[in-house]
Amino acid sequence: MNRVAGAVLTGGASRRMGRDKATLAIGGVPMALHVARTLASAGVDPVVAVGGDLESLRSVGLTVIADRWPGDGPLGGILTAMRWSPKGHLLVVACDLPRLDAATVRQVLVPDDDAHAVMAFTDRLEPLFAVWDVDHAAPELQAAFDAGERSPAHAVRGLRIRRIEIEIGQSLRDADEPGDLPMS
Repeated sequence: MNRVAGAVLTGGASRRMGRDKATLAIGGVPMALHVARTLASAGVDPVVAVGGDLESLRSVGLTVIADRWPGDGPLGGILTAMRWSPKGHLLVVACDLPRLDAATVRQVLVPDDDAHAVMAFTDRLEPLFAVWDVDHAAPELQAAFDAGERSPAHAVRGLRIRRIEIEIGQSLRDADEPGDLPMS
């Protein structure tokens, strides 16, 4: 039985891209939809999109929830997803991973009852590619958020993190600006 729900963060401003990354089609598929489908193909269920243009995201077939703290960065999106999560473990992933594959997702889907999060580690911790233990991580993250912290990387400092080393390779290469997009 699947123990992990999923959330694709879709509320970013996409300033460097110049348009909404979540609905930007790569090979005919909006990036956020590609990421959500990839999570589902790895066994994550249910999967929602958090924040952004909810109507546009719904129109491409995503289940969406409004970000409780729009404009306050990805930590607010993570907390919003944790409040929604129907399961004790929640995989949170950024929407701007147009090359993400199920094999990479499965690398972080490892049980660890002693960790507050199982998090990808490339050349740094990747809090936007992590499975969170909702009951244990949410109070700590909420306290950091309430104290003014907006960076997930800084908010995790007091948590027990299991690092899963993953080569950044193509699968975790994000698309922040037009030159980062895969060639069709």
